[in-house]
Amino acid sequence: MSVVTNTTTIGAIEAPSRRNTELGLLAFAVVIPVFAYLNVGLALDGKIPAGMLGYGLGVGLLAGIAHLAVRKFAPYADPLLLPLATLLNGLGLVLIWRLDQSPRLIRRAEALFGAYSPDAPKQLMYSAIAVALFVAVLMVLKDHRILQRYTYISMAAALVLLILPMFFPAVNGAKIWISIGGFTIQPGEFAKIIIAIFFSGYLMVKRDALALASRRFMGMYLPRGRDLGPILAIWAMSILILVFETDLGTSLLFFGLFVIMLYVATERTSWIVFGLLMSVAGAVGVASFEPHVQSRVNAWLDPFACYQTDVTGACQQIGDALLSFGSGGTLGTGLGQGNSDLIGFAANADFILTTVGEEFGLAGTMAFLMIYGLIVERGVRTALAARDPFGKLLAIGLSGAFAIQVFVVAGGVMGLIPLTGMTMPFVAYGGSSVLANWALIGVLIRISDTARRPAPAPAPSPDAEMTQVVRP
Repeated sequence: MSVVTNTTTIGAIEAPSRRNTELGLLAFAVVIPVFAYLNVGLALDGKIPAGMLGYGLGVGLLAGIAHLAVRKFAPYADPLLLPLATLLNGLGLVLIWRLDQSPRLIRRAEALFGAYSPDAPKQLMYSAIAVALFVAVLMVLKDHRILQRYTYISMAAALVLLILPMFFPAVNGAKIWISIGGFTIQPGEFAKIIIAIFFSGYLMVKRDALALASRRFMGMYLPRGRDLGPILAIWAMSILILVFETDLGTSLLFFGLFVIMLYVATERTSWIVFGLLMSVAGAVGVASFEPHVQSRVNAWLDPFACYQTDVTGACQQIGDALLSFGSGGTLGTGLGQGNSDLIGFAANADFILTTVGEEFGLAGTMAFLMIYGLIVERGVRTALAARDPFGKLLAIGLSGAFAIQVFVVAGGVMGLIPLTGMTMPFVAYGGSSVLANWALIGVLIRISDTARRPAPAPAPSPDAEMTQVVRP
């Protein structure tokens, strides 16, 4: 007799982690900004800039640390999110350094403050802190579903962050900053992540009730009256933010994020229509009596009509931005050869996209927007791949917040919508912005790692573990 035994291996199905792909893309994401840095130096002085080696090593070191953290703590994460964020951050540092070399901005800063301090070294320091925060998110947040436990705590924290600026002086007409120990922080940048956590937890529980419809009107199913409470509350809060802090950007982001997540959770188009109507009604109502918002709306409608008379400077900034985009043409003037520094103190912050439009041209601007679009697309793909409803809603919420911020900033600078006080993610100067957006990418990478991680193979039944064949 002979006995033949067949055993089945129990374990996880092997799947590629794509970390080597990420490493290769990161190399390009570092090399491209280094060449851009070289291009600016040659255009301005006709020689290789002295700080190019230090800049390249700094960006490369930050990218390497972030990659090692992903390889260690999120090995199955999306391979594109980190390189795309690194590329934008690196190019933003180049653009800020290019504006630091502007004699006009140096003279203006010396006239206003008595001395000039370049912003690029500070932004590099902020980027290093942001990458450290990114690593900390991956290390501490082992499973994104833990955040669901803090649904209502996150809402309380977000409200505190949004209310705090009311107790500090306005900066450029808007109360969006708080000052702590000589440092200024924009809490709205962090509030968008915390609000997305709250909305995800809330809508996961309430989506069935919110999806119910009472009647059909003009091809749409209208929500029930008692279900309008949440969206009315969020609308009222966004209007209060706009009224008391004159912060149009955060108000649009806050309300738009809720409407997007509500639509995804319920699949009801009527929520989108109600959200748009309410946002338009609120904006028009506030613009009718709030002077700061009125000046932004007037500058948006016709910036050149009030170019010389507007004491707030909004018309002149928008007018100069439109002139910069126009002078850039299709291919741009070339890095270091534009005049977007005429815009003034916000040239490297709110209006940094004008430098892109003038020196990279329409083609370069579309390339930048495409990179932003790819980040949003990878976030949506992560939402589709997530196995749990909370992860799906959180990924779509973070991607939606990122997309709304890009739209609001780009639309305001290009004259599509009134200008807001928000900054272009990763590219514009600002510590709060770069910190918050690297944290956002960290959470998305954690969700994508969980979604892409191969599930363990099912254990075989006891009867199938051993098959005995008896032969004479």
